[in-house]
Amino acid sequence: MLFDLPSDDLLYAALVARDPVYDGFAFVGVKSTGIFCRLTCAARKPKKENTVFFPTVVGAMEAGYRPCKRCRPLALHSERDPVVSVLLERLESEPEKRWSEEDIKALKLDPSTARRAFKRQFGVTFLEMARLRRLSRGIDVIASGDNIIAAQLEASYESGSGFRSAIARLIGTAPSRARQLQFLHAHWIETPVGSMLAVADSQSLYLLEFFDRKGLPNELVKLKALTGSEIIMQKNPVIDRIEQELNGYFSGRQIHFDTPLVQSGTLFTRTVWDALRTIPLGTTESYSSLAAMIGHPSSTRAVARANGANQIAIVVPCHRVIGANGSLTGYAGGLWRKQWLLEHERRMLLGQPGE
Repeated sequence: MLFDLPSDDLLYAALVARDPVYDGFAFVGVKSTGIFCRLTCAARKPKKENTVFFPTVVGAMEAGYRPCKRCRPLALHSERDPVVSVLLERLESEPEKRWSEEDIKALKLDPSTARRAFKRQFGVTFLEMARLRRLSRGIDVIASGDNIIAAQLEASYESGSGFRSAIARLIGTAPSRARQLQFLHAHWIETPVGSMLAVADSQSLYLLEFFDRKGLPNELVKLKALTGSEIIMQKNPVIDRIEQELNGYFSGRQIHFDTPLVQSGTLFTRTVWDALRTIPLGTTESYSSLAAMIGHPSSTRAVARANGANQIAIVVPCHRVIGANGSLTGYAGGLWRKQWLLEHERRMLLGQPGE
C-alpha cells in the first residue's frame, strides 16, 4: 500500500485538476479544516499552504485528520469488501463508540474475518481504526480551545492515562521496550493555553509543540529518523528545565528562555528562527519586516514558510509575527492562542501579571 509520494507541487496540481491517477494512492489533509480527502474530491480546493499529502488513509488519520463526508476516502476500499463496507458505515455513524469484538459479533460478522479484511485493505485492524477515529475526535475538541480532559472524554477514553497512552502509541515507544540505544525523552507540559509536548535529549530541547498541532505524530516520526533515535515518554532534566521556564513565562516572571535548543533546517530557515528570538517581548514584526531584518527583503514567502516550520513554540516566538496589515495570521497553534500569547506578553511588559 505504501509508495514514495511525488512532489507536493505535482500532487497539488493533481488535486486542482481532480486527476484520478492517484486515487487511492495519495490523500490530501486540509490544515484549516482538519479533514482529509481524495485528490478527486469535488469540494472547493484549499490553498497550497494549507495542504499536506499522505500515501494512506491511516497516515492521515494518525496525523489527526478525519475523513471527508463528501468524497468518502475510506469508501475506496469498502466498495470491494462487504465486511469492510458494513463496519465503516457503522464507524461513521458512531465515531465515538468504543468498539469490541463482541460488537462485531453482534452485527453477525466474524471478528477474525473483519480483522483480516481491514489489515489487508488498510494495514490496521478495524478496532485500531476505531481508536484512531476516536482520537481524531479528541484532537478536534482540543483544536477548538478546550482542555485535555474534554478531549479525552470526546475520544471516549475513561481515563486521562488511557488517552495519553493511546497518543504515546502513535508517536513514541514505551520506556519498558526501549533498547540500549540513543533515545529522546518526551513529556507533556500543561499550560494555561493547552498541553504541550516537549522532546529533548540529555542536553538540549528538540521540539515543543501544542498537542493539537496537525501532523504532530509525523513531525515526531521525522525527528526519530533524523536523529536515529527512539522517543520514550519520560521526563529528563532538560524537560524539567523548560517546564520551569514555561511556568515562569506564564506566571509573568520570566521573559527569556535559556534552555539549549537543537533546531534542524536549512541555513536560511535557521537564520529566520534566530531572528525570531531577537523580537522583544510585547512587540511584533511583519513577515516582510522579518525578511528585511535578515537581509532578504524579497523573500517574504520563504520567511513565512520558515516561520511555520518552527517546532519549538513560544521559546522561538513565531507568534510575534503578524500580517503586514496587523492581522493575526499563520499560527499552527491556532489564532486564539496567538492572540492570548500576545496579550499575555503585552500585560507582562506593563507589569500586570502576578499583581
